Amino acid sequence: MSISSLGVGSGLDLESLVEQLLQSERGPKTQRLDERDESLSDEISAVGQVKSKLSEFEDAIKELQQEGNLSGREPTIENPSEDNDVLSANPSTAALPGTYEIAVTQLAQGSRIETANAVDGGFASSDDVVLTSGTADITFKIGDTDDTFTLSISEGTTLAELREQINNDENNFGVQANIINTGTADGGARLVFTSDITGVGNDLQIVNNSDIAELNRISTTDSSESSTLLSPIKNAANAIAVVDGIEVQSDTNKFENTIQSVRFDVKELSDQDTNGDPIASRLIIGFDAEGLEEKITEFVDKFNELNDDLARLTSYGESDLEEDGALAGDSTVRGIQSGLANILSSNVSDSLIGSLFALGIELTSEGKLEISTTDFGLGSGADRLENALNDNFDDIDKLFNGEGGIASRILEFTEQYTQSSGILSSREDNIKDLQDVVTSDRERFEIRMISFEQTLRSRYLSLDSTVARLQQTGNALFAALS
Repeated sequence: MSISSLGVGSGLDLESLVEQLLQSERGPKTQRLDERDESLSDEISAVGQVKSKLSEFEDAIKELQQEGNLSGREPTIENPSEDNDVLSANPSTAALPGTYEIAVTQLAQGSRIETANAVDGGFASSDDVVLTSGTADITFKIGDTDDTFTLSISEGTTLAELREQINNDENNFGVQANIINTGTADGGARLVFTSDITGVGNDLQIVNNSDIAELNRISTTDSSESSTLLSPIKNAANAIAVVDGIEVQSDTNKFENTIQSVRFDVKELSDQDTNGDPIASRLIIGFDAEGLEEKITEFVDKFNELNDDLARLTSYGESDLEEDGALAGDSTVRGIQSGLANILSSNVSDSLIGSLFALGIELTSEGKLEISTTDFGLGSGADRLENALNDNFDDIDKLFNGEGGIASRILEFTEQYTQSSGILSSREDNIKDLQDVVTSDRERFEIRMISFEQTLRSRYLSLDSTVARLQQTGNALFAALS
C-alpha cells in the first residue's frame, strides 16, 4: 500500500527527507544506465554510418564495373554542312579507333498503298460505305513475318470509320491509314496506307479474306493470295550508304557492325556536290579519355570521402575539450581501413599498367588517394595518368575490372561488412542485445526503487507516529503542570 503525507503527525518535513534519500539512491545508478545507454546509441549510430558509407562507396565501385564506363569510345562526326545532321554513331568498347568517310544516298522506307480514283472504282467521299451487307475480314501483313493483324468489317462501315478502325486496332504493328480528299469528282477520296516496316521485300499486303468484291477496292490480294488487286505505289526499301567508297545497305536506318563494333544511324541524305555526287561525312572513333579521367577522379573523391568519415568516427579528441569519435580506436574500422589500403596498393597482373600508383593514383600517409602534380623522380601522378590515357587506354579498365582487378577485390572485401549477415550487421545486433540488457537493468532497478521507497515510508511513518505521541504526551504534561 502506498504511504504518503509523512510528517502530518509530527510536523517534521519527512516527505522531503524521503525524496532526498530516494534521489541519493537513484542518482548514481540512473546516471550509469543513462551513460551506458547513450554510449550504445552512439555506437550503433556510428556503426550504421560506417555501413552506409561503405555501401555508398560500393555503389561508386559498381559504376566503374558497368560496361563501357572505363573503356568508352568517343565518336566525333564532321558533316560538310552544319545544317545537315546526316548520322549519329554508337561505338562499343570493342571498337577500334579509326576514321571513316560515310555518305548516305537513301533512307530506309516502308511501303505505301493508295486506293483508286473515284472514276476508276474508288471512293467518292469519306462517307462512302465500304461494305453494304454482312461482315467480312481483311488481314494486314508483311510477307511471312509475325507482323500481322486482322480486322472484321461490319455492314455499313464508312471509309472514315474504317480508317479509325485500322489506326486504333490494338494489334496494329505499324500501319497508318489516312484519307486524302482530292477535291474533284474524278479523284474523290483516296484511302492511303503507309507501313512503318522498312527494308526490301517488306511490302505491306492487305488480304481480302472473305473475297467480298466490294473489299477488292482496299485490298492487294484475294484470300488465296494468287491475284493482284492494289499494288504499292512505293515499295519498302533499304537504307543505302557508302562507307569509304563501299556501298552498304540495311533494312532499317540503323547499320549494325557495318563497321566492326560500331552502330551508326542515318538520319538525312548527304548533301550533293555540283556533279550530283554525295558529299561524305567523316566519322572518327577515338578513346573517350576525358570521360575516363572524370571517372577516375570520381573514384578518388569517393574513396577520400569514405576515408574522412571513417577517420572522424574513430578519432581521439586532441584535448579534454574535444570529444572522441563514437568508434575511437575501434578494431573493426581499423580492419576496414587496413584492408582497403592493402588492395589499393596491390598489383594487378592482368593489366599492363599494373597498379594504381603506375596509373598516377598515390596513397598518402593520411590514408587518402591523390593524383599528385609534384615530380619526385618517377613523374607526377598527373603525368602518369596522362601517359596511361594516351598509351594504355584499355588497360585502365583491366586494372579495375580485369581478373584480380581493384574494383572486384574491393567489393569482395567490403561486402563481408555490408551484407545483411555481414560483420557490421552482426555488430549492430550485438549492440541491440546490450541495449536490451540496459533496458532490463533499468526495469529491475525501478522495481527495487519502489520497494526501497515503501520501506523508507514505512519506517518514517513509524517515526512520525512515535514523535506525534511524544508530542501529545508532552503537551498533556505541560497542560497538567500549568
